[in-house]
Amino acid sequence: MTENTEATGGPERRVRVVLVDDHRMFRTGVQAEIGRTEETGVEVVGEAADVDQAVTVITATRPEVVLLDVHLPGGGGVEVLRRCAPMMGQVENPVRFLALSVSDAAEDVIGVIRGGARGYVTKTITGTDLIDSVFRVQDGDAVFSPRLAGFVLDAFASTDAPPADEDLDRLTQREREVLRLIARGYAYKEIAKQLFISVKTVESHVSAVLRKLQLSNRHELTRWATARRLV
Repeated sequence: MTENTEATGGPERRVRVVLVDDHRMFRTGVQAEIGRTEETGVEVVGEAADVDQAVTVITATRPEVVLLDVHLPGGGGVEVLRRCAPMMGQVENPVRFLALSVSDAAEDVIGVIRGGARGYVTKTITGTDLIDSVFRVQDGDAVFSPRLAGFVLDAFASTDAPPADEDLDRLTQREREVLRLIARGYAYKEIAKQLFISVKTVESHVSAVLRKLQLSNRHELTRWATARRLV
């Protein structure tokens, strides 16, 4: 980020931010990385771990920017966007949303952008780039991690709605995340670390996916995901 500072050494601009993510450790890490207001200009005014908390905190604090995880208990980031639509639509002082997620799946990116988010970055982003992205979204710019913008351009360039996939619709958002990582060759321990969940929880999700899709093993699951271009 390009931080313009005054003679006092502090940033000229300030932005009020709410963090919405169901992993407390991740929120703590983001707060530590970007929330040093005197250095970064970012003031974290609230946090939330699920949809209901998010709507309550955002309504109470009216931040300029919300960093929003895509997969949340209670309906996901899209539900937060739906319920906060009136605040996004205000002419003066609108609340703007920047998706911050471990997922780089096209359907997740397109879903939150259609819901009204101003951009989408993945959790591999550096602290400096995240601060820069927050200020750009505050200004009304659209911000995307590399390659994700292509998903949006392709989606909005097409007048045809994507075909429904009943099998995929049976899966929860978290099960879809686990499915993609399994199909990409990640070990259970790697998936657990990536998603901030336990190995046992990963195993439970994999079992649920196999059962719902009527598949027998990891190899069949990978072929199923590859055929649908989910990998």
